[in-house]
Amino acid sequence: MIYRENEESAVLVGIQLPGEGREAAEESVSELEGLAYTAGARVVGRVLQKKERPDAATFLGRGKALELAELCGEVEADIVICDRELSPAQAVNLEKVVGVRVIDRSRLILDIFACRAKTSEGKLQVELAQLNYLLPRLTGIRTDLSRLGGGIGTRGPGETKLEMDRRRIRKRIAELKKDIEEVRKHRQILRRGRKEVPFPLVSIVGYTNAGKSTLLKKLTGADVLVEDKLFATLDPTTRKVVLPNNQTVLLTDTVGFISSLPHHLVAAFRATLEEVMESDLLLHMIDISHPGARSQAETVKKVLESLGAGHKPSITVYNKSDRVRGDLPPLEERDPVLISALTGGGLDELLERLAVAVERRRVKKRYFLPFTKAGILPLLFEKGLVMHQEHGPDGITVEVELEEIWAGRVESELK
Repeated sequence: MIYRENEESAVLVGIQLPGEGREAAEESVSELEGLAYTAGARVVGRVLQKKERPDAATFLGRGKALELAELCGEVEADIVICDRELSPAQAVNLEKVVGVRVIDRSRLILDIFACRAKTSEGKLQVELAQLNYLLPRLTGIRTDLSRLGGGIGTRGPGETKLEMDRRRIRKRIAELKKDIEEVRKHRQILRRGRKEVPFPLVSIVGYTNAGKSTLLKKLTGADVLVEDKLFATLDPTTRKVVLPNNQTVLLTDTVGFISSLPHHLVAAFRATLEEVMESDLLLHMIDISHPGARSQAETVKKVLESLGAGHKPSITVYNKSDRVRGDLPPLEERDPVLISALTGGGLDELLERLAVAVERRRVKKRYFLPFTKAGILPLLFEKGLVMHQEHGPDGITVEVELEEIWAGRVESELK
């Protein structure tokens, strides 16, 4: 095993609830291990408990929490990471029993996002999500201060400090929301500018670590980070791609999705995720080599539906074909394209499919251009495919195939 500098030893804790299969619960804990590794931890133990419901006090129950404390002592764990979101009380109580720091899946994902955010926009969104997560947990975090109000000579300062912290956080949240709204307006201006140029916008969506950034880099040469880690890239990148039919599209790599994505993050990243909502076409990438490919695909669909983008036309892309041995696992996706973004296998077919999909956005038009408007003709040759033209005594009749946006512009010029 490779040891990294300053890494923490972690024990993972999961719960299998009624209606959940053992395999699905273990898969979720395995994903948590990937998240822990991405955050810089080394997993030294795993606990998976079958329960009717999480214990209100300690998440696991007193007996299992004591077993966890013993395990943490044996493996010298620095931190316990729970696979579900903990209430403030559960986190505090479990931490008291096990004697090491306790965090949940949401806190872990927020930590990863904080490390991965590079742009000012990404940092704003992550900070907002972190503060929204932290605000209801301040009492638990400052247990030592809240206790100061319990005796003679100690009343007042603890709760006062707590309320000061809450006010500061609420004020900062308001500031961040205002800044992010400005970012949102700026993005809308950029989108309006893009709509002036008739390039369809294609967004690559998919579960985290499905290979979205690898595909963008392979097709465009974009200088984006590519790592075999969850949430290796966070900030979206857009680049031009010329398709086999010489049509240019804008290809955007979006943030990866994940099951149990903290709602704070979904809310904070809505400005970024609007890129998906504005797209003309989605490339839904699925890591076909992953044992949980089916459930990952379903998670992505649910997130897209929650964003209002579930109706968008899409092409399903099965990635990492170079890792598949034998038959492909049975999935319910229609007419997928099988590729390896790493080796380049299948990319020609993908580009052809993209070209066909984009062609559907073109319309056939017949225009009569009076000689006073003849200056429009070069535009039709530049932006469309002129199939026929006929000169008459009063002007030129042209049959052309072109993008809807340019058709609208021509029609406005002819009014």
